[in-house]
Amino acid sequence: MKSELFFRTQTQGTPLEWLPDAAGIENEVITIYPDQTRETWDGFGAALTGASGSVYARMTQAQRQQMMETYFSPRQMGYNRVRIHLDSCDFCPEMYEADSDAQDCLLEKFDFSRTEALILPMLRDAETAAGQKLRLMLSPWSPPAYMKSNGQRCQGGSLKPEYYDRWAEYLCRYIAEFQKRGFFVERISLQNEPKAVQTWDSCVYTAQQEKLFLQVMHRALLRHGMQDVQVFVWDHNKERAFERAAGILDQVTRPMVAGVACHWYSGDHFENLDLVRQAYPELKLIISESCIEYNKFDKSADTANAVRLTHEILEDLNHGVSAFYDWNLLLDQDGGPNHVGNFCHAPFLFDTRTGTLHPQLLLDYFSLCARAIRPGSVRLVCSRYTDACDAAACRRPDGRLAVVLLNRTDRPLPVHLRLNGQVAELVLPAYEPAVCLM
Repeated sequence: MKSELFFRTQTQGTPLEWLPDAAGIENEVITIYPDQTRETWDGFGAALTGASGSVYARMTQAQRQQMMETYFSPRQMGYNRVRIHLDSCDFCPEMYEADSDAQDCLLEKFDFSRTEALILPMLRDAETAAGQKLRLMLSPWSPPAYMKSNGQRCQGGSLKPEYYDRWAEYLCRYIAEFQKRGFFVERISLQNEPKAVQTWDSCVYTAQQEKLFLQVMHRALLRHGMQDVQVFVWDHNKERAFERAAGILDQVTRPMVAGVACHWYSGDHFENLDLVRQAYPELKLIISESCIEYNKFDKSADTANAVRLTHEILEDLNHGVSAFYDWNLLLDQDGGPNHVGNFCHAPFLFDTRTGTLHPQLLLDYFSLCARAIRPGSVRLVCSRYTDACDAAACRRPDGRLAVVLLNRTDRPLPVHLRLNGQVAELVLPAYEPAVCLM
């Protein structure tokens, strides 16, 4: 069997030697089952935020092209999706709303100019690098302050029932503004992190409130001929994903929902993904946001942080996820700008003091995964001998089989890769990912 093994720093793979499994090896085995197929992979993506846009505007044309080609070129990482916030989020230079006038029932004062200035230059350049239309996911962080129970964008609060219809129209207006400019809005979530009361833009929904608004939003999408825009619920951490889905979905609402969006910030909780998959097999599961928060993780622990997020990607894939969106694709040297100081890491950091663009170690780990697991790949079942090593396998559209491995320990890890009655022996370096292409 012809195959190549790629480590993180390699551009050329090294051959793997496969031998018949005559002795029936039992120890240190990772087995791939090529006939056990599961979900189809939609692709990788990242968020285009106001923070990213404000940093992007300070970069040279050559730096912009380098970054966009790395992420979106099919010859490199091949990202095919982006997530975009509607109105401001914490990763914006300031809070803002497209229309703050409570008397403007028809949204005649709706102002798309901030999105036009901060987001669209990145989006256009990303599509140029991709050589195709990207698939947009739109997410609101908060309705305008006048629509909320607490009268402000931040500190949670909830959407007042009398504004459900207008807020749905407001979201449809955003979709229409992107569509008018030739962009493809594939999906929308109803609310980013509906359980979080934050010092930045946030809004709380109970399951019942989200269920009610879902039905209002569904009618609005139909009214505007936007029935092909997929609606995702929850858009928050995995630990309550099944409970939220069960609280929203019934015989009436189930056809209105395309999937459940999750974040990674509360830990693995892969079993919650399993529960959603088993109860609602027709729904897509996606990870719509993940990043290293500096208030939670040591910002200098580059290797440990890269391993954490790569573990997240591979085990999400193994538990039914069909798309993975990183958070900011670009930030400054401090992990911002952020209007409340909630700084985070990103695969590219730009030093605004020196004008230099710095690819981060995390980018190498993400790149290995994205180059191996291409859109349209079909997940294959695999079993592993230890949770010290993550392993995810897929059959790619080009017909090749890809296995992505990650050693999560501080010591070399032996592996006997087993497939179709043959075995290949390899050693994974400490804290390193690897890809085997067959």
